[in-house]
Amino acid sequence: MSTQTEVEPDRLLYPDSDGKPVADNTLQFQWIQMLQGNLDGLYRHNPEVFVTGDLLWYAQEGDPAVCVAPDVFVAFGRPKGYRGSYRQWQEGGVAPQVVFEVLSPSNTEDEMDQKLQFYDEHGVEEYYLYDPEAVQLSGWLRRGRRLRPVARTHGWVSPRLGIRFDLSGGELTIYRPDGGRFLTFTELMEQQELAVRRAEEERLQRESAEKAAAEAKQQRDRLAAKLRELGVDPDA
Repeated sequence: MSTQTEVEPDRLLYPDSDGKPVADNTLQFQWIQMLQGNLDGLYRHNPEVFVTGDLLWYAQEGDPAVCVAPDVFVAFGRPKGYRGSYRQWQEGGVAPQVVFEVLSPSNTEDEMDQKLQFYDEHGVEEYYLYDPEAVQLSGWLRRGRRLRPVARTHGWVSPRLGIRFDLSGGELTIYRPDGGRFLTFTELMEQQELAVRRAEEERLQRESAEKAAAEAKQQRDRLAAKLRELGVDPDA
């Protein structure tokens, strides 16, 4: 078990926080939450896919300045679990394969260019940048040694994730490989509540049908008894 004195020097060199907020506004935060939550749910049964949001990624041991905190990233071949930061040399040298950034008003063009360069230099396979206010999605895919722009993101299917991006409805909609839509936590709760109500309605209908069937049987049994009293065989 690591002691406090063993951990502290490493954390001083590679801090777990860059001091910046997760998001600048509610819209950006909602998209970060939805992307991270739905992707994590997509791979919930695979212990070797790590999905996280706003986690510092240190790419080079001994050089803490070479780092970035993607809004959301997915690392295949890395186990789920707690991390204060993603230190690539402790992760088998595996760089996150898929990265998402959600644009906010405070993000500058230079800042986003630097992030693209970082992801290009450090092995990201797919990079997606979404502007929720303008409803614009940009994508890059690694071809050979470089990230190259995706010509058309509407209808694009991520090679790694199998998710599909749809921009036809006035906002970005993302579909899972099974055709289901990425949902917010509120939408998931509404779906669960609807499923509970439907299950309750089906239970009540089933109980009502069973009660009606039981009453009908009792009525038939009473009628059969009356017929027997009159000397009539009800089965004849």
